[in-house]
Amino acid sequence: MFAISDHITYVGAQDDDIDLFEGQYPLTQGISYNSYIVKGDKIAVVDSVDIRRCQDWLSSLRVVLADRKPDYIIVQHMEPDHSASLEAFMDIYPDTTVVISAIGAKMLGEFFPSFRYHDRVMKVSEGSTLDLGGTVLTFYAAPMVHWPEVIVTHESRDGVLFSADAFGSFAMTSSPGATSEAWAVEARRYYTNIVGRYGVSVQKVLGKIKGLDINIIAPLHGPVLSGNLAYPLGLYDKWSRYEPEEDGVLVAYASIYGHTATAARYLASTLESLGCENVVLLDLCRHDVSYAVSEAFRLSRMALCAATVDATVFAPMAVFLDHIAHRNLRGRTVGLVENGSWAPVAARKMADKLVTMTDMKVVEPAVTLHSAMTDADTATLRTLAAALLAE
Repeated sequence: MFAISDHITYVGAQDDDIDLFEGQYPLTQGISYNSYIVKGDKIAVVDSVDIRRCQDWLSSLRVVLADRKPDYIIVQHMEPDHSASLEAFMDIYPDTTVVISAIGAKMLGEFFPSFRYHDRVMKVSEGSTLDLGGTVLTFYAAPMVHWPEVIVTHESRDGVLFSADAFGSFAMTSSPGATSEAWAVEARRYYTNIVGRYGVSVQKVLGKIKGLDINIIAPLHGPVLSGNLAYPLGLYDKWSRYEPEEDGVLVAYASIYGHTATAARYLASTLESLGCENVVLLDLCRHDVSYAVSEAFRLSRMALCAATVDATVFAPMAVFLDHIAHRNLRGRTVGLVENGSWAPVAARKMADKLVTMTDMKVVEPAVTLHSAMTDADTATLRTLAAALLAE
């Protein structure tokens, strides 16, 4: 618990012993489920938490509320990591009004078949307001950021944007502070993997909030943001436009016996020798694909190096390509390296996948290894490196 302002308190919960988020994204710093109390003449709670930390959250609510009872609970997003404790909350505070979008209200019955408080539901839509006495909350629809029922909430007194999953991070919560590159690492991985497919929707929401007085961004995961908000807002604008943050090369490889890895390392060192100061070498067999997706969004170029297996692309590379295609990554320059002892086809298969994406430029030459790398291959890899940087 900590104060965001004189009348807004953070009451979220920290989950420090969870290894996977949504069953697939590795967590190295844990994650938070953020919830907030806004006090005026009336009291609103903004979002609940995952059932894993329900009792921690309810205990924090009791401390902050003291002898008062909440008038409203705002459900901005129905994903279970934010809504699963709602029933437990309503059992304790049954006179509370549930503020939610129309689509969210429908989801209440789907997620909670035993939900007994439908008569306490108040549906809000674009531009709806809630006057707490001393501060006003205004709601904005944020469909497909990243579910269709999402709303975000602007608080008028201190200029706080309760941003739902937007601006969230694979991290624990800290009190309001300036964002930094350290914040961006896990915020980028969160955005690109969870929200990345919905860039057009994110752009619409950014347009809605552009003219609002925003001094603090309070997301549903990770740190509360303040200070230079132009930094996270600018990153969200770039990510949702699919524009690279930086000029550089992701060298991603999927190697079976190490020969393709040797070529990838040689290519990475060649790129650096040619003056590229931003080269990331990443083993798709040993790093979770979410990290590769994050780097693909961050950098302007990729070199994809993969072995051929059973007349197709070695699975870790195929998975990576599926992930970036699903998230609508576009506008990157790509070099290809394949390996195959008797029938190499990985480069053609990778190119076939890339052509289904928007504005992905594959440079020549594609490099073909026949098992181990030879002197002739090193020359071709140098040519590829130069071509990749020339674009």
